[in-house]
Amino acid sequence: MFSLIWHYLYSSFLRSWVKWMLRKITGRCELQRICANTIQGAERTMKIEHSLESSRNEILKGSVTISEENVENRTDEIMKIKKISTQKDPKFKLSLQICLLQVTGFKKLFVDVENLRKQPFDSSKKQHEDMLIKLWELLMPHIPLESRITKQWGDIGFQGEDPKTDFRGMGMLGLHNLMFFGEHYPETARQTLSQSNHPKMGYSYAIVGINLTEMAYSMLKTGILKTHLYNVVSGAPRMHHFHEFYCYLVYEFNQFWFKEKPASIMEFNYYREQFHKRVKELLLDPNSVLILKAERQ
Repeated sequence: MFSLIWHYLYSSFLRSWVKWMLRKITGRCELQRICANTIQGAERTMKIEHSLESSRNEILKGSVTISEENVENRTDEIMKIKKISTQKDPKFKLSLQICLLQVTGFKKLFVDVENLRKQPFDSSKKQHEDMLIKLWELLMPHIPLESRITKQWGDIGFQGEDPKTDFRGMGMLGLHNLMFFGEHYPETARQTLSQSNHPKMGYSYAIVGINLTEMAYSMLKTGILKTHLYNVVSGAPRMHHFHEFYCYLVYEFNQFWFKEKPASIMEFNYYREQFHKRVKELLLDPNSVLILKAERQ
């Protein structure tokens, strides 16, 4: 209760006074102090984001929701409002622009990911069907697919004869993730698939892959993925950055699974949650960078 009261008093009354005092002492506004005292990356960008969101000025507050095209103009507006001179602080403009690109880019990335997740797999669309066949070819290059509807799909970890039913939860996002891993890390993907067929500790490669799509999506939705993306991308995060993080999850989960040696696939939910907790702990570090260290094509 005390902490809630203190937070309310600080955010409502004391914060503005403290900011005013620090500006008088340092000659710099809060945004300038953040950029000067933190290196480029998640720590700086998240502090800038919080500062803007907490501002009483509507232009500053709305800066976290502008489009990417308006970032440069908004940076100039903020500098005018805060009376920041380029001559006195030459590095500030670029530093703020990068932060705004990351913040607004993250929000747009979530919209793009969400739209892909909501798009169902449609067998009547040639593009969807072609992607599915391509996935098979990437993972099983030496074994031809006998037909579109076949039990062979079980060999790469789908549940039934028609994989389209397995994409219901994550839509086309699940297929795009699987495709990206198979296309850009073919050797690693095939090795992971081979290991997933272990006679005692095996799991369904495609089904688990789609499950990890949900994990990556949830981390993006809650914002915990900001630390990784803000450290990896010095600009607006794109869809391929999300796919790269997914590849990291698939590879690391496979390593984690076999290291833990579960008694059976019935323990999947437990170990999945343990893995989830580990990744979230890593992402709590403002310096976190979670990248798959494998040969990329």
